[in-house]
Amino acid sequence: MTSASTPLAAPKKAAAASSGDPDLAALRGKVIFVGAGPGNPDLLTIRAREVLERNAVAVVDPDVSAGVRDVVGSALPVPAEKLEAAAAAYEEMCAKAKEAGARRKPVKPADPTAAELSEWAPEGEEGIVDKLDAALDEAAAAIYRGDAGDGDVIRLIAGNPLTRNAVMQEISAVAAAGIEFQVVPGMSLPSTVPSFAGIPLGSTYTEADLANEPVDWDGLAAAPQPLVLQGEAEHLPVISAELIERGFSPETPLTVTVNGTTRLQRTFDATLGTVGKLDADLDGTLVVTIGTAVDDRSKYSWWENRPLYGWRVLVPRAKEQAGPMNARLNYYGAIPQSVPTISMEAPRNPAQMDRAIKGIVEGRYQWIVFTSVNGVDAVWDKFEELGLDARSFAGVHLAAVGQKTADAIRSRGMIPELVPHRTKQNAQGLVDVFPDYVEEIDPVGRVLLPRADIGGDVLVEGLKERGWEVDDVVAYRTVRAAPPAPEVRDMIKTGGFDAVCFTSASTVKNLVGIAGKPHARTIIACIGPLAAAEAKEQGLRVDVMPETADVSSLVDALAEHVAGLRAAGQLPPPRKKRRARRS
Repeated sequence: MTSASTPLAAPKKAAAASSGDPDLAALRGKVIFVGAGPGNPDLLTIRAREVLERNAVAVVDPDVSAGVRDVVGSALPVPAEKLEAAAAAYEEMCAKAKEAGARRKPVKPADPTAAELSEWAPEGEEGIVDKLDAALDEAAAAIYRGDAGDGDVIRLIAGNPLTRNAVMQEISAVAAAGIEFQVVPGMSLPSTVPSFAGIPLGSTYTEADLANEPVDWDGLAAAPQPLVLQGEAEHLPVISAELIERGFSPETPLTVTVNGTTRLQRTFDATLGTVGKLDADLDGTLVVTIGTAVDDRSKYSWWENRPLYGWRVLVPRAKEQAGPMNARLNYYGAIPQSVPTISMEAPRNPAQMDRAIKGIVEGRYQWIVFTSVNGVDAVWDKFEELGLDARSFAGVHLAAVGQKTADAIRSRGMIPELVPHRTKQNAQGLVDVFPDYVEEIDPVGRVLLPRADIGGDVLVEGLKERGWEVDDVVAYRTVRAAPPAPEVRDMIKTGGFDAVCFTSASTVKNLVGIAGKPHARTIIACIGPLAAAEAKEQGLRVDVMPETADVSSLVDALAEHVAGLRAAGQLPPPRKKRRARRS
């Protein structure tokens, strides 16, 4: 029996529930055994996702993937005390960095979530009742405090709970203890992973989990093929010996798949006679598919054949800003990693923004031109600080430099009236479509431009040429972010990233400044001419630049470029392993 190194701690109020507190006892929910599926969070059932999102307390099988864990409590607001603790911890981090002589704030850790996770390996019923009972107390105490959620406890199991003997023992023990429970099945690894490996199982096959001992090898040897076995690396020589002993040819083809259904999936071809000597990284749960069906793998393989499959792609943006790009990279099979290169800070002179907000309310502006989501956020934050809302924008025309900025405006209940064509969503593109000031028509001839302190002159000069007066106001300052972790810098410099996607000239300049130049084997993709020019200025080779300057086109162009290199046999050479230093 194995438990987490940090057991789930029940607060003092929670302890009262077990001791008979009538208020807390009434708030105790049920235990829900949830199948996490084969690993890919996209393969969760609708019911499983619903239950996971709406509950925060979970006892988790160590084999459950990080992506599935992230779903727990994701629809719930984060308790205020968690947010306050995280904010205090970051302030302390900044203070220590300043004392150490750092000139920039350290990278802010990921925001906390509502989830409270602890681990428990499914090895039988011993101890699990006490573990889940404490978790139910924790969930009841959370409800008592006013936290959101249904008050239930999730017992999160890799694969399908009803296929594991140890989990069945857990369910029996929970039932015997009089604890209310439900089961939400999940997709099993043997039934799912072969499809992601390109193996057509057909309508008849046999699956088995080798963790369910004793294994009926006689029954498996006589069962319909293909055989799909779930196990670990230690089972490979056992599979070989047991099946060959029962008449299987050593030449029988098979595949071994590790990290099935995820972007780390790798499938290795072998035979019964050679599988025990397979030289590969096989940590974690494996799916072994045995039989003639594996011969068709090249015909049906699709998951591992995507253009960017398994590629590590550096995205020089904060994680919260990189969502659309990361999603597109995921679609092509890449593994994106966000590295912020810019940090946003308040303007040094807040009075300028205060006057601008007052000007909006007083009707001083005919247009407000937003050039970024950050600009929208900065103006809106000021409005909320002053107790204002979207009604104060009545009579003011709104323009956005691009679709993302326009979407940010709409999310605040307003409608942008002017957005340049999708092929030219930049400062010049906005100038090209902006109306001229006509004194006889326009009651006010002034434009508010709330933006970063590093904004260029193209927009200001272009609007002035069209007859407008422009208040170019610093809504936020952009400062170079703190350098990333040493291991990330090492990956950048040594070719650990297969590609990097630059979305602006500043991201190029800042990444080189805080982490150094990407290695020569790394493919450089730039969103447009300005980013490409800066990359060349920094001594980088630009490999990819889409015709349309937007995120989707950038990633699509990268995928097309890599597919072309692969077809021509011209992919960059593998990353060289560093030689160990002599002592």
